[in-house]
Amino acid sequence: MNVTPGAGRRMQILAGGVAILLLVGFFLVHHFRSRDESLLAQTTAEQSGAPLPVDVVTARPSPTTQTLMLPGETAAWYESTIYARVNGYVAKWYVDIGDQVRKGQILAAIDTPELDAQLVAAQAKLHASEALVKVREAEAEFAKTTYERWRGSPKGVVSDQEREAKKADFDSAVARLNAAHAQVNLDEADVDRLTALTAFKQVAAPYDGTIIERRIDIGNLVTAGSTANTTPLYRMSQDNPMRVFIDVPQRAAGDIAVGAPARVTASELPNRDFVGTVARTSQSINTRARTLRVEVDLANPDEKLVPGMYVEVRFGLKTQALAQVPAAAMVFRASGPQVAVVDSDNTVHFRDVTIARDNGPVVDIGSGVSPGDKVVLNISSQIAEGDKVSASEADDGIASAGKPTQ
Repeated sequence: MNVTPGAGRRMQILAGGVAILLLVGFFLVHHFRSRDESLLAQTTAEQSGAPLPVDVVTARPSPTTQTLMLPGETAAWYESTIYARVNGYVAKWYVDIGDQVRKGQILAAIDTPELDAQLVAAQAKLHASEALVKVREAEAEFAKTTYERWRGSPKGVVSDQEREAKKADFDSAVARLNAAHAQVNLDEADVDRLTALTAFKQVAAPYDGTIIERRIDIGNLVTAGSTANTTPLYRMSQDNPMRVFIDVPQRAAGDIAVGAPARVTASELPNRDFVGTVARTSQSINTRARTLRVEVDLANPDEKLVPGMYVEVRFGLKTQALAQVPAAAMVFRASGPQVAVVDSDNTVHFRDVTIARDNGPVVDIGSGVSPGDKVVLNISSQIAEGDKVSASEADDGIASAGKPTQ
């Protein structure tokens, strides 16, 4: 294809114009980029020199009283398993589960033919022993008078040997009388023992309470004792007052003292509080659970609380006056826990602290921070000891615990 001289020249002019435009665009882009980089460097320098903004809250005094809520379990004041004291057969039972009984009330009657026969035999033996005492008394009296006659006889009438023989007869008679009295005492003791056992034919309640289990029926053979092979007759409990057992974590064990007030609530009894006091503690930490067993005594006049219930127990604990800060103010490092404090010159200082009590969103500080100190929330890792900051007071230290610092 033939190209005219005019067309070639126009193409050269067009190509030159494009090249000039590209060159101008390059210089313009370079200029604007240099200006932006300069502005960015200037802004960065200004910002790096300005104090970093932080949120601070004022450490406040911790409450002098604290509520500690823990789960507990109710238990009867007394709970007894009642066994038979004599062998025999159940003749009659008078109470059943759920019955309220009084101390000394008869719960069941037991027929004891073997015991009755033993008592009759023992009484007969006692009568025989008492009759033998009468015989021995007569023998001793006769031996005494005989010896006295022989002892008072003039010498030469009776021999010394005969006199000594009469004395020996008298001493033997006295010894036989004493043995007869001893046998009477033994027989009386046996009769008293069997008589005492017959009192247990009537099974009586040991205290006021409630029957919670009956294990017998008429005609059942019962055996005296409380071994593994012996069937109990009843189980009963006394539910007023009531005991509540609580396992207190080791961290709070030192705050629980005998006499401390406690409020007990149960989900089954809404809007009902039972007031009690700490009656006793185990004075020992369970090495497996790291808990202290605490027992609370409380009145239960209407017996709405029953043994074995799950309850919640609130303790009102007296605590030392400490500084309280949000958990977000804590800084944990290899050397231990710290808190960043801002002084009056807006300078940051890191203080080593000891944690007296961790309450979740707030922490009670034992040392290192005082009430009134300004503490930083969620301090940035860019802030070091002695840095200047721009502090702004947070509305609520606890609510701001999750707000990150810029």
